[in-house]
Amino acid sequence: MAAITSQEASSSTSPYSYHVFLSFRGEDTRKSFTDHLYTALDHAGFRTIKDDDGIERGEKIQSELSTSGQVVLPVFYDVDPTVVKKQMGSFEEAFAKHEGKIEAESGERRKEWVTKVEEWRAALREVVVLAGMNLQNRADGHESRFIKKIIKVVGDKLSRTILDIGPYAIGIRSRAREIQFWLEDESADVGVAAICGMGGIGKTTIAKFLYNLNFSRFEGSSFLANVREISKQQDGLLCLQRQLVSDILKGRKEKISNVDEGIVKIKDALHFKRVLVILDDVDELDQLYAVLGMRDWLFPGSKIIITTRNEHLLRAREGCKVHRILKLGYDESLELFSLHAFGQSHPVDDIADTSKLVVEHCEGLPLAIKVLGSSLSGQSIGVWRSQLEKLKAIPDSKILSKLKISYDSLQDAHDRSLFLNLACFFVGSDKDFTITIMDECEFYTVVGIQNLIDRCLVRVDGYNKLVIHHLLQEMGREIVRQESPNEPGERSRLCNHKDSFNVLRHDTGTRKIEGLILDMSLLKANKSARTVFGVNRKRSLEVFLDKSLLSNVWNSPKRYRLGIFSQNSLGNPPSDSNEIDLETNAFAKMENLKLLKLGHVQIGGSYENFPKRIRWLYWHGFPFESIPRYFPLEALVALEMPYSSLKHFSAGTKFLELLKILDLSHSHSLARIPDFIVLPNLEKLILEDCTRLVEIHESIGHLARLVLLNLKDCSNLRKLPRSVENVTGITRSPASIRNLKAWYSFLWLSPLKLKRNPETSWASSFPRSLVELNLVYCNLSDDAFPTDLGNLSSLRKLNLSNNPITSLPDCIRGLSGLEILYVNWCTRLRSLEVPQDVLHLQFSGCDSLEKIALRECVIRNKFIGFKKMAKHGTCYGFFR
Repeated sequence: MAAITSQEASSSTSPYSYHVFLSFRGEDTRKSFTDHLYTALDHAGFRTIKDDDGIERGEKIQSELSTSGQVVLPVFYDVDPTVVKKQMGSFEEAFAKHEGKIEAESGERRKEWVTKVEEWRAALREVVVLAGMNLQNRADGHESRFIKKIIKVVGDKLSRTILDIGPYAIGIRSRAREIQFWLEDESADVGVAAICGMGGIGKTTIAKFLYNLNFSRFEGSSFLANVREISKQQDGLLCLQRQLVSDILKGRKEKISNVDEGIVKIKDALHFKRVLVILDDVDELDQLYAVLGMRDWLFPGSKIIITTRNEHLLRAREGCKVHRILKLGYDESLELFSLHAFGQSHPVDDIADTSKLVVEHCEGLPLAIKVLGSSLSGQSIGVWRSQLEKLKAIPDSKILSKLKISYDSLQDAHDRSLFLNLACFFVGSDKDFTITIMDECEFYTVVGIQNLIDRCLVRVDGYNKLVIHHLLQEMGREIVRQESPNEPGERSRLCNHKDSFNVLRHDTGTRKIEGLILDMSLLKANKSARTVFGVNRKRSLEVFLDKSLLSNVWNSPKRYRLGIFSQNSLGNPPSDSNEIDLETNAFAKMENLKLLKLGHVQIGGSYENFPKRIRWLYWHGFPFESIPRYFPLEALVALEMPYSSLKHFSAGTKFLELLKILDLSHSHSLARIPDFIVLPNLEKLILEDCTRLVEIHESIGHLARLVLLNLKDCSNLRKLPRSVENVTGITRSPASIRNLKAWYSFLWLSPLKLKRNPETSWASSFPRSLVELNLVYCNLSDDAFPTDLGNLSSLRKLNLSNNPITSLPDCIRGLSGLEILYVNWCTRLRSLEVPQDVLHLQFSGCDSLEKIALRECVIRNKFIGFKKMAKHGTCYGFFR
């Protein structure tokens, strides 16, 4: 049993002022129920102390409890009030022990003990008479619901409105800390802060937590919940205005007939009070202006907090502090899930592994963690596993409906369609790459992606990659699935490998399909395909079956060989021409197909009737030695064929005017590439690890738009044609520096020995527009550098790491525009004279280095590596 004693904190000047004093006895609930109740009271904004919070026992506690206005609320935890009243069970045993002690006492000491025991008995009888709370009667034994009821009762007793944030507020305090500091700054300025994030991330919960904790600091306060939903209702904005005025005026009702009148009434109410106002789930500027209007309405020191999924709104408010909510970490997620699923802070042992899988599925989203944890609570392990399998195919409807609000709020079909394309095909892709493709699919991709970012549906990471939360991605794919749940061929996009395979196998594709993805190596992960593809990952299996045995599976007269590969072999799929899994005719009806991503797929037949409007074709493990006749190249913007079996790439007589990206990386049989005259607008050419490639066609010099040429690990490549110097697309700009994996990759070849040649220079073919050059592991000695390397006037970044140089060659010291220089792990380097414009120098691991010469102009810049210098090294120059 525990007792909660309530008082209003402001009513006492005692150093122990509090709202709630939590008294309990025994260790059995100290770290469980009592701790959870204490945390819930604290998160609800009640200043709470326990009798183990450092307050001295005896007179000081009695002084606190004797403060006027006390309300005692008994809590019967796993004990029946009747047992307490009649002092049965453990109470009877305890009193028996005390009465035994009385028998051993005498005189005044005996009288004191008799009086004390009688007072205890009377107190227990009296406490039952008080309006207490019984766990079994109030919440049927459910602790979390019981705690919520206690919080509400305490709020009612203290005559204040407490916003419910749930019993398990994991991670809230740390995520609210920054705004809490802002609320406590006591500035006279009017402050506006916005809490932003995707649906279900915890914006509203954090806003409620901050409100509970801070509303008593202000002369007036109001929490306007569900602004977006309420404003859609008839007279919704009027209702919000009336509530705000009523809250600020302490319940006084004001007649408001229209929005304009409401704006005037709000202005009058806010103008003379320091207030805290929270607008939850704001979606449109109209909602913001109707409730708050202009900043100068507000009394100095007032604070406004907005929660929104639409970050674009904040650009309209000058000086708005933006706080983006991060997802929960793994440990926080597991604790929150365990509390909802098991009522404790860690998983039950026999379901621990499955619990962790569910938590990983939620990817730190509190809404999903709470929903799934609560739904699985008390279920069998079989139900848990079945639910996990179901989630892989169909998202939970409660989670989906919450997340879909952001999608539905997008302004037009253009942005909604773009989001579906990103969710189905471009998660993890480079933003610029995606823009290149989608622009040619009649999208306004730059502004569209920005709109999605503003709605917290998409973000761009530090590597310029598109990132979509796993559950948002699932939501997008579920929206597509709902276009035709039972007939995948009637959907606009096919991004489930099983559905794609079945549509192609049964020839049920239609003109509605605009995008399709199929990787045969991943099909074995699908439950329905395990009988065909599911084998031990450590083995390889080949099964030869006649058509008669597969009549219900395959629709082809051929004899089939099903190749099952270990995970390590997936990069090199089989190239046996008899392995025909699919036919080109299966694509014939998909005349609007624009996005096609294939992996480890063999397609037989003529390409004459293949879709002709494809903009992006990605085919991992392309099985043919040359491009088949009628292959649809004309409309392509990007063609990616990594790990292909191509021996030579030729477009034949086709003029590929639209092609901007060509990726044939890791095509180990590729010996020749085409005359680039047929690729006039090519921007990126990626031939990394094409180990049989010997030369680059001279026509590469005609590629005026080329900005990236990746020839990394082309070990048989000896030189670039002189025409390369005519390529001017690589210029000095941040974008070029980021993208230039081109020229330096050609030299990133350990087998290639670059030495001085009296007749030719290995640097002579470099374009003068070269910005970044990487010569790592090129075995360059001091005499291997040609003088014309110093002619690269645009060069800004140079990496000479891991080369046997002893000093910096004269041609490099003459690079007047060089800003970044790396010479890490040049173990023979003894002296280093740094070019005058270098801003960033790294020389870690240069153990032989004795002297560095710096010019005055390099002061205040960044240098790394001094700890690696020889003990007696000398440094000339200036640092600040």
